[in-house]
Amino acid sequence: MMNYHHTPVLLNESLQYLITEKSGIYFDATLGFGGHSQGILKNLNPDALLISTDVDLDAFKFSKKKFNQEHRIKIYNYNFSQIDVITKIESLDGYNGIFADLGVSSFQLDNIEAGFSFRSEAKLDLRMDKSKGVDASEIINSYSEEELANIIYKYGEEKNSRKIARKICEFRKISKINTTTSLAKIIEDITSPKFRIKTLSRVFQAFRIYVNDELGQLEKFLHKSIELLTRGGRIVILSYHSLEDRIVKEIFKYETLDCICPKDYPVCKCNKERRLNILTKKPVVPSDDEIRINYRARSAKLRAAERI
Repeated sequence: MMNYHHTPVLLNESLQYLITEKSGIYFDATLGFGGHSQGILKNLNPDALLISTDVDLDAFKFSKKKFNQEHRIKIYNYNFSQIDVITKIESLDGYNGIFADLGVSSFQLDNIEAGFSFRSEAKLDLRMDKSKGVDASEIINSYSEEELANIIYKYGEEKNSRKIARKICEFRKISKINTTTSLAKIIEDITSPKFRIKTLSRVFQAFRIYVNDELGQLEKFLHKSIELLTRGGRIVILSYHSLEDRIVKEIFKYETLDCICPKDYPVCKCNKERRLNILTKKPVVPSDDEIRINYRARSAKLRAAERI
């Protein structure tokens, strides 16, 4: 088994919002290396059930070994947007609680072979599931300057997106961009040292989100999850950047509405059903103490809601 230490973010707060029925059925949509799943299991009765999934094969294999003596957990190597498929496989009607930590794990960021970090040389891939879709190098070497700029701006919220895209297109005329460090060098050469790390982080984030369709998969997951929550069941989501948090916030808010008709309609015709109560008026964030212990927790935001 890999020698790996993982510190789950906002663990106690997540459990407080998530668990309402200790003999219930729960779903951990982002198993990772088992930190939150382990915490959930510690707070459940012997007759409870936890379904956990992760698209990352290393995380899946690690956690299969980690929990091989735990009868209360079923582990899948599926994308969390397939929560409905997993639910059918398990012949379940729904869940008392659904949890997702949307952050990329420390192992993925630090593992050179995973290719998520701009600090170490690796194949420029950025896919969570290496068996599906096209990798980042194919996109970076084939998309137009405008397409690249739009990806960097939309998914990385990087203001110098056009300048970076132009430089990428100039460089690839001379040599293909196939490694993480070659892309990083292009960005470093046109970025002030003061902003270099943030810019690199934004650009790599942008291509990672695009390659994995992370925002599209998140929307699918949230809509399906709300359908699968039992009455009184909770959904708890940890996000780490504004794009994810905005989607969670907007979908939660939409599900609190009982009418979406135009204001000038005298009578409601939309038949909209209110399905959620929001439990966190403002997102819960890590304490200063937690950030000191785990610096990567600094941008985390927790939002929770309850099925009506």
